[in-house]
Amino acid sequence: MTSHDNNVDLIVVGAGPAGLSAALDAADHGLKVAVIDEQHAPGGQIFRQPPASFTQTPKKLPYAFGHDLLARARRDARIDWHYGSTAWGVFREPDGSAVKVGVTHGDASRMLAGRALLVATGAYDLPVAFPGWTLPGVMSAGGVQTLLKSQFLQPGSRFVLAGSHPLLLLVADLLVTSGATVVEVAFARALPGVGELLRGWRALPGHLGLMAQAAQAVVNLKRAGVPVRFGTMIKSAHGDDALQGVTLQTVDSDWHPKPGTERVLAADTLVVGYGLLASTELARQAGCAVDYRPAEGGWIVRRDATMRSSVPGIWVAGEPGGVGGAELAHLEGRLAGLDIVRALGGSPAEGMIAQLQAAIVKAHRFSDVVRDFFAPNMAALGRLAVGDTLVCRCEEVTAHEVRGFLAANPHVTDNNSVKLACRTGMGMCQGRYCQHTSAALLAEATGKPVESLGCHTARAPVKPVSVISLAALQETLK
Repeated sequence: MTSHDNNVDLIVVGAGPAGLSAALDAADHGLKVAVIDEQHAPGGQIFRQPPASFTQTPKKLPYAFGHDLLARARRDARIDWHYGSTAWGVFREPDGSAVKVGVTHGDASRMLAGRALLVATGAYDLPVAFPGWTLPGVMSAGGVQTLLKSQFLQPGSRFVLAGSHPLLLLVADLLVTSGATVVEVAFARALPGVGELLRGWRALPGHLGLMAQAAQAVVNLKRAGVPVRFGTMIKSAHGDDALQGVTLQTVDSDWHPKPGTERVLAADTLVVGYGLLASTELARQAGCAVDYRPAEGGWIVRRDATMRSSVPGIWVAGEPGGVGGAELAHLEGRLAGLDIVRALGGSPAEGMIAQLQAAIVKAHRFSDVVRDFFAPNMAALGRLAVGDTLVCRCEEVTAHEVRGFLAANPHVTDNNSVKLACRTGMGMCQGRYCQHTSAALLAEATGKPVESLGCHTARAPVKPVSVISLAALQETLK
């Protein structure tokens, strides 16, 4: 972690496509920029590379712009890079003149002050609570992809993949290439019809490379004899001390299970990939308004056409404003960076801003089709939490306990009340792993839509930090 001083023009949280694009454009226009990221190298999840000490050849990036973006970031000495650091809270000076971000690196914490803040915190795998989901051997699609791409590690030998996100195809292809046995890839959605496929053709121009990559993965799986089934959903995982088998079931177009269709497959690893949730806890803690859009990542940050949030001085780019993929995040990051330059008194080319806005509209044609094509059915996923299935792993709260509380208290109609009474969301993850399941159970009990039930209030620190680091920070602020 480099450290020039604690005051900059722009603080960027997140070093993925959105954060890097904004930081580099802002620095090109003379702004002093600091970038904070929990990883130890730039790129985020999508551009994750093996450590420099590895002798293997780095993987080819899935987007052409990624190579230049990473190369520019690695050699840019103008930017204050805070890798391996956690941004855990956003605060304001009493006069509102600056945004302050609490940053922790190891056991050291500091307050970084800036004239503007860009939140580009990305997204994370949608957690799904079903019987056995906490067993060793049950992993997220993004987690398995990370091990394969950046560490060349195969976390098991016999895999079942279940979900609704196209990432499952790419992960299955990586597993087959690495020598693993893939028993089945199960998509919950129904097999797409001709009409649905024809409507998706409008998204193809400019994205043939990505489509070809997915098509090649399907061809590779077919050659390897891996069945890819639609209308098939996870029901449970089972084993003693670790995963030993997976129960799948056939579902209809609304993801309701068809009785008598359960199948048990032997496996030591279950890869779950039902979609992504926008990582909005830092933006919510800062007071940014959010809207509930499940197909775009759950609770997402509300923005205007230049990526400005509802809070003055705070911009949001990439997945926190709606999950749309790396290309869209890259364009939004550039637009946010140039608008921040303009807001802080600089003079970016207005023509470039207009070009970026037009490119964003075009990129949405692809991302919106993919989003709608593979959107998770959140109500159906909530129904998987039955009996003593853990809803909140941090506080060990079960679905039975939440449903019992709701049955005894029919007046409860907001998610924060469930949090206060049942402690779902009170643990270290602050609801990242249980908020959506808790909301689904509440919606089930009340008959109200999730968007009317509210989301958990985000409090600083939004990520776990040590008491030692906070105590040291308090001493510096005296």
